[in-house]
Amino acid sequence: MYYKIEIKGLVQGVGFRPFIYNLAIKMRLKGVVLNNSLGVLIKVVSSKQDIEKFVKEIQLQKPKQSYIESIEIKEIENSEIFNDFQIKESQNKTQLSTQIPSDMAMCQECKDELEDKNNRRYNYPFINCINCGPRFSIIKNLPYDREYTSMDKFTLCKECLTEYQNPKDRRYHAQPIGCSQCGPQLSLFQDNEKLPSQDIIGDIANFIKNGKIIAIKSVGGYHLVCDSTNSKTIKHLREYKQRPSKPFAVMVKDLKNIENIAYYNNKERELLSSYKAPIVLLEKSDTYNLSPLIAPKTKQIGIFLSPSPLYHLLLQQLEFPIIATSANLCGEPICFKDKDIFELSNIWDYLLIYNRDIVNSSDDSVVFVENNQEFILRNARGYSPTYLKLPKDRDKKILSLGANQKSSVAIGVDNQVILSPYIGDLNSVKSIEYFKSHINLLKKIYQFEPDVIVCDKHPNYESTKYAYELKKQNPNIELIQVQHHYAHILATMGVNNISTKVLGISFDGTGYGDDGTLWGGEFFICDLESYERVGHFKTFKLLGGEKAIKEPRRVALSFLFELYGEDVLTLSNSVTNSFTTNELKTLYIAWKKNLNVVLSSSVGRIFDGVASLIDIVQVCSYDGESGLLLESFYDDKIDGSFEFTIDNNIIDFSLIVKQILQEKSSIIVVSKFFNTLVEIIYKMGKKYNLPIVLSGGVFQNRVLVRLIMKKVPDIIIAKNFLSNDGAIAYGQMIGNT
Repeated sequence: MYYKIEIKGLVQGVGFRPFIYNLAIKMRLKGVVLNNSLGVLIKVVSSKQDIEKFVKEIQLQKPKQSYIESIEIKEIENSEIFNDFQIKESQNKTQLSTQIPSDMAMCQECKDELEDKNNRRYNYPFINCINCGPRFSIIKNLPYDREYTSMDKFTLCKECLTEYQNPKDRRYHAQPIGCSQCGPQLSLFQDNEKLPSQDIIGDIANFIKNGKIIAIKSVGGYHLVCDSTNSKTIKHLREYKQRPSKPFAVMVKDLKNIENIAYYNNKERELLSSYKAPIVLLEKSDTYNLSPLIAPKTKQIGIFLSPSPLYHLLLQQLEFPIIATSANLCGEPICFKDKDIFELSNIWDYLLIYNRDIVNSSDDSVVFVENNQEFILRNARGYSPTYLKLPKDRDKKILSLGANQKSSVAIGVDNQVILSPYIGDLNSVKSIEYFKSHINLLKKIYQFEPDVIVCDKHPNYESTKYAYELKKQNPNIELIQVQHHYAHILATMGVNNISTKVLGISFDGTGYGDDGTLWGGEFFICDLESYERVGHFKTFKLLGGEKAIKEPRRVALSFLFELYGEDVLTLSNSVTNSFTTNELKTLYIAWKKNLNVVLSSSVGRIFDGVASLIDIVQVCSYDGESGLLLESFYDDKIDGSFEFTIDNNIIDFSLIVKQILQEKSSIIVVSKFFNTLVEIIYKMGKKYNLPIVLSGGVFQNRVLVRLIMKKVPDIIIAKNFLSNDGAIAYGQMIGNT
């Protein structure tokens, strides 16, 4: 009997065809396997019993980087004669169901070869195989074949070609393979001048030891690299990058090298060692021995292992971990084009470059673990593109443009969604161009033109402006706007496969509300079709509008004005002392007369206000700084919370401010503040007999997540996904009906 087996999921570029080939040979089956527009197609002649065994073995033994979404088996009539089992060429069609694999860190087999002096790829910094290496970063088009990648200009030598053509070899159709004779090569630059070198990696290691800053072309973009123990160099790096205090990530040689830096559990160890190689946020250890300038005033640090053999070779020559941060200026996207890195030559002392193009950029992914669950802060290298499902099929092609902060975009057809990697904040010309390039990339690869565009309701978001621009270019496109916090809740519902009515709780820094105010402390009764705002934090005035987002002291001052009015001008505390007398008088008039103020219900801004009141931070240098710093003050031995009132489902935070002002201990204030938020959520949840769904950037605060999961064990949160604005595009996709 003849059978056709269609396998959908992440099954291209991960060694699936040679796996099928070798399994079929082992089972003495005859037929063919090939990539097609849906995934992998197998045609085989066999008995029904052997087919069932074959499919079972596929599910049990599949390549570890692969993901099977579905397997469909059909008995067919077949005029072909199969004398053996073969791998055939790909069918060159493009569908959204074809999943592009993410870039993968070096596998153990390649690592063993890299360190084997008798291996022909010994110390070759671009060693890879079907189980590891660049994927998304080099793809120009589908199907995923060498000719459609940036490896197309590298002609395989005889030995590599033999491996590439042998289905029994680990490098069979591993598109990025090469060797020192035929693959990518390194070059070393100082300013615009190429430097001669007999040992480039050794030279780079010496430069780092001598306190230099190196720009290194990594997998999805350029890093700026330096010695993580050299405070003088790190201070210079912060000045050059215009990044005064935001924590840097540290790359270490191996797990043993983490022991004097941070603590990690089994789940964190698993993530650190995975082929995704994300930055994992860990608690600093008591023996922390790196520069205090890496992650100032926080108890945690981001650590990751080498994402490539190049870094593995470099770290072998260093006795200390390195800072590896994206090569960009504050507020701009990661640099990934060779010509652009030279424009940043005032930041780096030396440049390590290679001659394979990065086609699609992606920053380093960032995750953390709470309650043995993974939470994603930045969805990028190793994790993206991300493939998601819609609750029901759509008969139109949809483009979702996401939000303005932590931007990502998505395209959808039928019930398939592809979410782009993390793009960043749309606050500069370069970042907006970068945003548009990701849209064009998805349109090109998937031959996609939208029938519907979905965007946020905020009229000043660059993503919203671009939606109107596209609508103007093509009036036939349908334009839909989805409320920001509803999109947050829908995204969490989507990844948890929930379609029933829920109590959605969305806490974040800012989002345009239906009443024209800035929401961010919202309680919704909602389902996939509609939402009703049934509760929120009482609105307060943001003095100076958007300026208050970067200055927590303005939020705190607003709370003080609400409580004490003009008497605040005579008070002396951390908030009032951060302003001049004239500034205080001007801001009071603005508060009283509603001049240049915006009403907000944002819990993210409340975090800012608390941080200012206890003098942790008055002016922020990066998004989410207040919440991160407050985490370090939490003490789980303090059980109490502040008294609060919920009047007509409105929470008045100013009453809590009074209690904060009476408390002298910052640790007690912060601990009670977190406990109070949990109690508010719990009490609001008790009002409704509904599942509770949480979303929004505030729910990426580790302390808050830990506490709420303990208090409400069945809480629904975005595990293994995003809670911040990177999830908005997916939520918009669900909510565009």
